[in-house]
Amino acid sequence: QVQLVESGGGFVQRGGSLRLACETSGFRMDDYAIGWFRQVPGKEREGVSCCSDRFGTSFSADSVKGRFTLSRDNTKSTVYLQMNSLKPEDTAVYYCAASPDRDNILRLWVFPEKSQNVNWGRGAQVTVSA
Repeated sequence: QVQLVESGGGFVQRGGSLRLACETSGFRMDDYAIGWFRQVPGKEREGVSCCSDRFGTSFSADSVKGRFTLSRDNTKSTVYLQMNSLKPEDTAVYYCAASPDRDNILRLWVFPEKSQNVNWGRGAQVTVSA
């Protein structure tokens, strides 16, 4: 059974850093694409950073480029999102998502409501004070 568990969220002041972790189980990480998304209540979910997979390529949303970094540790079956220079507008619930088809993750960047064959974690709250 595919499972994703996020951790590392919390409260931080503007300019601070947090590292989110997405611990995976039930599948081989090299067989899946894993990305990070975030959502603010009342707003659509948005892509943050994608994708950790066997191709090793990744990209980030313009709003976080240069500040957020995606990485992975296969020995721990975990994908990380290092977040630096945090801003109040980064406040959201952060989710990791995994799919055996990279296109299913990429599709969510354009069509956030179309979650097909994608597994989600429960999310981690990140709050950045002004």
